[in-house]
Amino acid sequence: MISPRFWQNGGWLTLTLIPISWLWRLVTDIRKAITKPYRSSLPLICVGNAIVGGAGKTPTVLAIANKLIDDGKRVGLLSRGYGGRYAGTLHVDLTVHTFADVGDESILLTEIAPTVVARRLADGARLLENSDCDVIIMDDGLQNPSVVPTISLLVVDAVIGIGNGQIIPSGPLREPWNDSLQKAHAVLLIGEDRKEIKSLIGDQHLILHGALEPSPAALSLRNRRVLGFAGIGRPDKFHETLIEIGAKVIGFRSFADHHPYRSSELIELVEQAVFEDAILVTTSKDATRLPLWFRINVTVVEISLVWSDPTAFSVFLNRMLSF
Repeated sequence: MISPRFWQNGGWLTLTLIPISWLWRLVTDIRKAITKPYRSSLPLICVGNAIVGGAGKTPTVLAIANKLIDDGKRVGLLSRGYGGRYAGTLHVDLTVHTFADVGDESILLTEIAPTVVARRLADGARLLENSDCDVIIMDDGLQNPSVVPTISLLVVDAVIGIGNGQIIPSGPLREPWNDSLQKAHAVLLIGEDRKEIKSLIGDQHLILHGALEPSPAALSLRNRRVLGFAGIGRPDKFHETLIEIGAKVIGFRSFADHHPYRSSELIELVEQAVFEDAILVTTSKDATRLPLWFRINVTVVEISLVWSDPTAFSVFLNRMLSF
């Protein structure tokens, strides 16, 4: 979905929907009360966020996974497979499964390390325990009471913050901000802190900083005419990235997060790119949802998380984990 404007600015719609937000919170609290959480025999890192939509969770998961792999650890990744049709528990196989089966994020994760998709996260953790891995990293799940993480990292897009501070549907929060904060062992702020999130965190949590940066290969787009498109949590973030690297953005189309592209939409993009004499560009997450005939005509801009202080993150990770 594309976040409605009032989630940022508030207004009469926010006030009107607050009673439904109370119901959302009640259902969430009941779920927590009746769920018996599972504690994995392996260290389990939960990378989550407080709001609906993109905050940079998946790039953070990939960055942590790459760090642990470089340290010689065998990493297993766990996802609910949001957007995929498979309702059970399975190891993702890139030769068999597509984004329609297991979700686009799971496809990206599997390119880095063995990935399990499980609608019941506890079942997924059990499957990874029986696999050849030393540590589990869970993409999302901060609000899921079914597993007990060893580490919970709360990821916040510091540019947009937590919106109007209200719970779904009157705002973007999945639960009260303080509830998310209490679960977190550390908070990762991605990007410039334009919303003064540090003041909302206080002094009780370690605050890490990072930025989402395009790969060096993306610099080849500098001064090139590009037609960008993205179906991610915040498409305008990708638009801004294209401008920052110096591309001449002659057009940009935004789609809902996890949007399954229709052939008619792709043909329209091709026709517009030809008319404008422009290069089609998109994100790696979007690329997993494109058919091969279209993907070979698109330049994919790889985005990765860069830690502002890699040492601080390494110290935190080593202190929290014991192998």
